[in-house]
Amino acid sequence: MTPEQQERPASGTGPKREGVGRRTVVLRRGGLSLRFDVRTLAVCAVLAAACLLVALVSLASGDFTLSLPQVVTAIFDGGDFAHTVVVEWRMPRILAALVFGAALAVSGAIFQSLTRNFLASPDIIGFSTGSYTGALVVIIVIGGSYLEVAAGALVGGMATAAVVFLLTARRSLQGFRLIVVGIAVSAMLASLNTWMMLRAELDVAMTAAVWGAGTLNGIGWQQTGTACLAVAVLLVLLGQLVRPLRQLEMGDDAARSLGVPAEPVRLGLVLIGVALVATVSAAAGPITFVALAAPQIARRLTKTSGLSLAPAALLGALLLSASDYAAQHALSTALPVGVVTVVIGGCYLAWMLVHEARKRL
Repeated sequence: MTPEQQERPASGTGPKREGVGRRTVVLRRGGLSLRFDVRTLAVCAVLAAACLLVALVSLASGDFTLSLPQVVTAIFDGGDFAHTVVVEWRMPRILAALVFGAALAVSGAIFQSLTRNFLASPDIIGFSTGSYTGALVVIIVIGGSYLEVAAGALVGGMATAAVVFLLTARRSLQGFRLIVVGIAVSAMLASLNTWMMLRAELDVAMTAAVWGAGTLNGIGWQQTGTACLAVAVLLVLLGQLVRPLRQLEMGDDAARSLGVPAEPVRLGLVLIGVALVATVSAAAGPITFVALAAPQIARRLTKTSGLSLAPAALLGALLLSASDYAAQHALSTALPVGVVTVVIGGCYLAWMLVHEARKRL
């Protein structure tokens, strides 16, 4: 065999390796070395710029219209009415949209990576509905504060995840069975939620129904600050499990051979994913389809086959902030942001199913 034949790989043999042929940037400082994919960095930069633009436009839009330079001035000038409008009234909402969108997208990326199925997002497999159920119990039965609603959403989401996991009758979250079981549990919980609202007092039921559509109306610095702090803590915890999650994508046996305790890591990832959804649900209600669409669109933009948390988070932030802007200003009547995300996500899900069906023909 000639040296040229030895260097040339056989046609059609061997798996494709992620990252081969892609441009990367390596940063070295001291004994540390970080490698970044150029395309992923470019996509993240564009998405971050788009998020900033949407945020500024949202801060400038409304009954009290401002120009973009006036918005920037109002943020740092605390002595006039424009500062009150921008910082006290509008900024909590746009910050919540950015952070909540990122949290939902990261949660969706976690579950899609664990199950290796693009349908495995928290709103499809019932975890979002379970969080909504837990919050409804607190709102209707107890009438608790925001922190109590948040605790109820967290307990409801965790309980739903436990039920779905047990009903799959497996020690793994992989497989299409999880999707089917999750959809069934979600349908039953949705019926329970409807029954609870029908039995509640009229004013409480109306408040719960509007909140249940997924809305950022009336959100202030208290809810935004508490939720952002919780999301930040969860993302820091997730950072400790990103590398094991990438190794789990290769399979449990391969991960264990590299020293990864598969089941404890998977349990920790599930808890973080559900907690992210519960945090958002407690503050804004069950906002659907962002967790489904954002990780998949981000993966297509970066053209990577593995986990892409940063692009998914930025795309989720962009989707939710842009949807909230459309919900406020696209029509003469302001809508809950969940109505817009349902329309966008429903169209994307239909396209995805058609696309996957054509690939199998």
